[in-house]
Amino acid sequence: MDAAAFPFARYRTMNPAVPVAARHANASARTPLQEFLEQAHARFGDDFSGTVANYIPELSKADPAHFGAAIATIDGHIYEVGDALFPFTIQSVSKAFVFGLALDLLGEDRVTSSVGVEPSGEAFNSIRLNAQNQPFNPMVNAGAIACSGMIYHAKGSDAFECIRTLHSRFAGRELGVDDSVYQSEATTGDRNRAIGWMLRNYGIVKDNVDAVLDVYFRQCAIFVTARDLAVMAATLANSGVNPLTGEQVLSPHAVARTLSVMTSSGMYDYAGEWIYRVGMPAKSGVGGGIVGVLPAQIGLGTYSPLLDEHGNSTRGLRLCEALSAHFDLHVLNRANDVRSCVIADYDVGRLQRRGRQPHEQRLLDDHTSAIRILELTGTLAFSNVDYIARRVLSADSGLFTVFDLRRVPQMTGAAARMLADLLDGLAGNGTRPILAGVERESRHFQQLSAFLADAGTVRTFTLLDEAIEWAEDQVIFRYGGFSQIVEVPLAEQELLTGMSADDLAELQGLCEAKSYHPGERIVARGDPSDSVYFLQRGMVSVKLEDGVRLATLVPGTAFGELALIGGPRSADVFADNSVLCQRVPLDAFDDFRARRPAAAEVIVRNLAKLLAHRLLQANTKIDLLSAN
Repeated sequence: MDAAAFPFARYRTMNPAVPVAARHANASARTPLQEFLEQAHARFGDDFSGTVANYIPELSKADPAHFGAAIATIDGHIYEVGDALFPFTIQSVSKAFVFGLALDLLGEDRVTSSVGVEPSGEAFNSIRLNAQNQPFNPMVNAGAIACSGMIYHAKGSDAFECIRTLHSRFAGRELGVDDSVYQSEATTGDRNRAIGWMLRNYGIVKDNVDAVLDVYFRQCAIFVTARDLAVMAATLANSGVNPLTGEQVLSPHAVARTLSVMTSSGMYDYAGEWIYRVGMPAKSGVGGGIVGVLPAQIGLGTYSPLLDEHGNSTRGLRLCEALSAHFDLHVLNRANDVRSCVIADYDVGRLQRRGRQPHEQRLLDDHTSAIRILELTGTLAFSNVDYIARRVLSADSGLFTVFDLRRVPQMTGAAARMLADLLDGLAGNGTRPILAGVERESRHFQQLSAFLADAGTVRTFTLLDEAIEWAEDQVIFRYGGFSQIVEVPLAEQELLTGMSADDLAELQGLCEAKSYHPGERIVARGDPSDSVYFLQRGMVSVKLEDGVRLATLVPGTAFGELALIGGPRSADVFADNSVLCQRVPLDAFDDFRARRPAAAEVIVRNLAKLLAHRLLQANTKIDLLSAN
């Protein structure tokens, strides 16, 4: 596959002095990070120290003025500046990704039996092995050739295509090869041939040395941009999941081992200085690229072909150091509080969204501690779940404990194991664990099920409300609270409580019986408020435009009652099952209240109580969130 197959030519005409953001129509709305990138690009763009790599003739043709950078977040946003879209060859940056591929493809034991993981203190192209006659690590040429050799041994003639495909999946787009650079490397690669034959002598390369080196030369000539490197780095930062495509490109295990070696050896004999000053796993290449990874946060890619004495891009180094210092990005300088993973911890007595029949509500009020709800947020790691476990087990967990995971983007392997152990322990002690915000086919549940003693003991629900309602139903059933309610008359409607028999009789004459099928919309958001509904049979859900449910109403409650205050409908109301309502047109209701002031006073008083209760529920939710 050659470069002509890809639309790189248009990038070569870009003015490197113009930030990428300035090419967009909304460039005026720049974030602090975009502004910093532009300022750093302007600041370091005039630094012409260093030299372009010349030991590969084709690389010596690079324009020393080129300078671009990009940052990709794990939620898929990309910041770019300068020549962020200018194509260059990946060179040694590929070593990190090939090492990760080898780990997933062949297994850690096979890879580490042939390649060490210690810093070498030697030049990247040193013809020297460690005391066990292995390459020092996968980031030097000997280690990278060994990894390519293992992949060739497993895939044969498909080895390079396997490597190219992996890089494309990391970048989120198809990547090609610069054939001129490949040919130049192959023609002048005698030192790498010496390394290859040395590895063959010690049994590390088991196949035709020239075929293995051909794979290695081609992988170094893969075309990328600084933007590509940023996305590839963000994929590593995101535990192997590409933030643009959502694809799991590399296993979390392989990602962790790859980042470990990048930390110790990715910047060659500058690695110690790099991790001290910049503080993030990284890999450089003599093509002028640097890839940096801040786990769980961002990926960084830079391009500038001027290299220092270590073979690292001079402008790239300066930009990375400035970025880390300005935003305090050192990976070892973290200030996370494990307690922040629990944003709310409450029992069922403090917050309910579903209306209940009076006798059912009394049962729930008598057993509020039977259901405990923990709303979790953020990535769950070992220490977070340890805190959650101590918090849960420090008090009675009741009959049901609900863990809401809808705000949890991912869990580490250790977190999944510990949370599974906690769920098993609760089940063993008589508490039914419930997971909300997940489905049984979801990645979170699959992670947990790998460690659960019995996945059948854990209930799962997509919505937190559904989980709480199911647990409430179990509590009500346990204490004998369910009864068959055929129909609730007007006299028992909460909005009409206390109204005289004469008033009720006249109001009944104004009502129109309306039936609705399951799923049918009764009230539409934005419509004029022209009626009040009294629910007599069935249940309805009040939902916002995006589908978020505000409340579930049961017989005996009214909806659309805010029409008494005025304004358009603020939410949709759907029938959950077969529903019977008494509908009162608003103009008739207004006439009724004008004729019967005593009834009007009752309605106003009851409406004030209902609104006060809703305000109390909202305040309770705010208190729960702020208390955690």
